[in-house]
Amino acid sequence: MALFPLFIELEGVDVLIVGGGHVALRKAQGLAGYGALVRLVAPVFCPELEADGRFALTRRGFEDADLEGARLVIAATDERELNRRVSGLCRARGIPVNVVDEPGECSFIFPALLRRGALTAGVTTGGASPTAAAWARDRLAEQLPEGLDGMLDWLGSVRPLIKERFPDISRRGGLFARLFELCRELGRGLDEAELAAFLEAEDER
Repeated sequence: MALFPLFIELEGVDVLIVGGGHVALRKAQGLAGYGALVRLVAPVFCPELEADGRFALTRRGFEDADLEGARLVIAATDERELNRRVSGLCRARGIPVNVVDEPGECSFIFPALLRRGALTAGVTTGGASPTAAAWARDRLAEQLPEGLDGMLDWLGSVRPLIKERFPDISRRGGLFARLFELCRELGRGLDEAELAAFLEAEDER
């Protein structure tokens, strides 16, 4: 199954995880790293979830009303029928749902994630082999230059200046490519003098 990669904003988004074990913990930690407001419902939670103050924990079995307000749902229990029930409810309500280890019950899946500052890459095999996805992610990570996160921070900081100075969008594509290549050569963002020289050269193109 080929899946389209879609990156979404999770800052402040209500995410429900049904389950309280270590799988639920990994999902909660990953989502919280992107700003999601994660709440979990389960009769029992693993100690790591109990100790992590970022999550709202409800200690009881899942109820249909738990889906109210959720914009993303993960079913991560060891009860197959409960996971399927959660999936069916979510699909009926148009809520994206992931069921751990059951690709056929999912409307989205978690990729093998690679993050370097502002850069996020997700690799998936459509549920065929998470191990292969992780392998491909690791090979991609090996190709990334040292200091990439700092370069991206710097490139993001100068982007508004460059867009204002060069309003022609068709020209900016090549300019940004040349600027990124220069950052790669230096292994860092440009200092003020280097940026001024770069912009002057671009003005003369």
